[in-house]
Amino acid sequence: MFTGFHSMTQTDAELATLSLHEERDYRFMSFSASDAVTLGLSIRKRFRGSSRHVKGKGLVISIQTIAGHTLFSCTVGDLGHPDGVGDVSLDSWACLEGMVNVVRRTGHSSFYVEKSMGAMGKTPQEMGIQGDFRVNGGAFPIWLQNAPCCPIGVVACYSGSSQDDHTLVVHTVRDYLAKLSRPAGSSTPAPESIPPMINPHMVNVPPHDVNRESNEWEHATTDYGISEAPYHP
Repeated sequence: MFTGFHSMTQTDAELATLSLHEERDYRFMSFSASDAVTLGLSIRKRFRGSSRHVKGKGLVISIQTIAGHTLFSCTVGDLGHPDGVGDVSLDSWACLEGMVNVVRRTGHSSFYVEKSMGAMGKTPQEMGIQGDFRVNGGAFPIWLQNAPCCPIGVVACYSGSSQDDHTLVVHTVRDYLAKLSRPAGSSTPAPESIPPMINPHMVNVPPHDVNRESNEWEHATTDYGISEAPYHP
């Protein structure tokens, strides 16, 4: 009776593997301060058009270089209203910075780190990730196609929902890369230029590959469960 519902549920290991695929597929040819502003405003626009914003949810956005130089920063919503209810909280920026620190330390998205730790049944404390680190989805590394040594920046947003924040950032990065890949004067994407966003509910892994795909994240971990080197498919 519940077979269809069960098949839509993704394990932490599967979500971690999908996150690695996103990091591999969504990489820039180049990235400038102007790109950061355009990308940041695109995240803001997409969120403002979402049902979450309509329901009163707020968001903070930051795009930084890996060295910490801020390229874009924005708040969607207000700290407080006359009725005493705010769209964003006082600790929103601290939470976002903690997620950014996770990307700086691991070279991976904070969502990947969260799900890979969940797949191992470990907590941040058990893995030695404490202090100024926050293991929640929403921070995504900015990679250059010709620089596989390390990410050059981080794009992050925080609203309090790990899955939604990660999806918001990744969808916007995907669409922005697709726009950059279009031929000049074209209103349609160049064919096969940017891989489509993976739908986790439609992934069909052949039986003989299940173990390899589901355990792919295991080979990108160290003693404390985070990667010391970029993922190579």
